[in-house]
Amino acid sequence: MGEDGQIRRDRVIIDTDPGIDDSMTILMAFGEPNVEIIGLTTIFGNVTTEYATRNALLLCERAGHPEVPVAEGSPEPLKGGEPRVADFVHGSDGLGNLSLPAPTTKKVEESAAEFMVNKVSQFPGEISVLALGPLTNVALAIKRDSSFASKVKKIVVLGGAFFAAGNVNPAAEANIYGDPDAADVVFTSGADIDVVGINITTQCCFTDEDLLELKNSKGVHTQFLCDMCKFYRDWHEKSDGFQGIL
Repeated sequence: MGEDGQIRRDRVIIDTDPGIDDSMTILMAFGEPNVEIIGLTTIFGNVTTEYATRNALLLCERAGHPEVPVAEGSPEPLKGGEPRVADFVHGSDGLGNLSLPAPTTKKVEESAAEFMVNKVSQFPGEISVLALGPLTNVALAIKRDSSFASKVKKIVVLGGAFFAAGNVNPAAEANIYGDPDAADVVFTSGADIDVVGINITTQCCFTDEDLLELKNSKGVHTQFLCDMCKFYRDWHEKSDGFQGIL
């Protein structure tokens, strides 16, 4: 709460590669009254960066917030090369092959790194970055502005395999594996960082019963989420023998 007695919402930039899982997170974030989404920045991972941008724009529109800026990030890892893309998990469009119409809004002119640096400089100590994909954009922001790490409130990283096997190989989790050089820049930057690793996320299982409950609920995004999750659920059954989503 601020000095004026008003409740201060947590300001966040979501760095994202939507992706079915990221799409669920983004829609939940838009529905959270204590969160103010400053913008979305896009990165490869679940899909190419180009598709991530398209999907981020679609999600902002679907959430009723087409005014939220979307800044496109790097199309490749920090040191170059072909990005690893998990479209086999999320569908060729990243949204379960729903073949949605193109967004009517456009990305901003700034790159993801420029957007992060500019917003964090505008509101030092007030903006957290929620990094849901490889850390390339965050690393580029740190390299662009040496004070970024001290001005960002917090960086929350979805990634890493701690005391658990990875999901790319026994030693590696997909987001860190996607750009380990960027991860090294971020983790050694001195920023305040929270990490949510695969040892945590795999404790949260979305069963067929959960999906049915979601389908029968009256949530505003229920049908969209259930349609999108069908591809995701079928992949988990083929890959892991799990009837639901891990």
